[in-house]
Amino acid sequence: MTELSSDAKPNILITGTPGAGKSYLCERLASQLKFEWLDCSKIAKENDFVEEYDEEYDCPILDEEKLMDHLEPIMAKGGNIVEYHGCDFFPERWFQAVFVVTCPNTTLYDRLKDRSYNEKKLTSNIQCEIFGTILEEARDSYKPDIVFQLKGETKADAHQSLKTVKNWYRMWKRK
Repeated sequence: MTELSSDAKPNILITGTPGAGKSYLCERLASQLKFEWLDCSKIAKENDFVEEYDEEYDCPILDEEKLMDHLEPIMAKGGNIVEYHGCDFFPERWFQAVFVVTCPNTTLYDRLKDRSYNEKKLTSNIQCEIFGTILEEARDSYKPDIVFQLKGETKADAHQSLKTVKNWYRMWKRK
């Protein structure tokens, strides 16, 4: 675990399939808890942490090493909400909690279609959600007691997820 000073805030990872509701949740958490929101896709784009471009899936391929080097000093300070659709490459020591946002396939399909995902990318992401790939990845990469599943289908789900993370944080502060 990243050695945080006793007055530091924890680092939280919010992960899940694209379109599941991560950004909506992260934006509100960062604002309400006064955390730094680190959107890894945005950071990678702004800093050119891209290895190549995948034409078939119409997306950039993340240079994980460059992203990790960039984030290391930021994570050491604590108080970060990290958002990304993958999680197995982040060091376990960085996070005190990992929240995986899930969403039913029909809702996810509509959201990704609205984003104009090509058919291959859309199908791949739907299959990822069907098989619970991100949740399994999180459970395989982090201690089970820090991995939590959240729902991201409706605004009510998002509101409940927000409450769940805030309650986790309140409990964490009491330790």
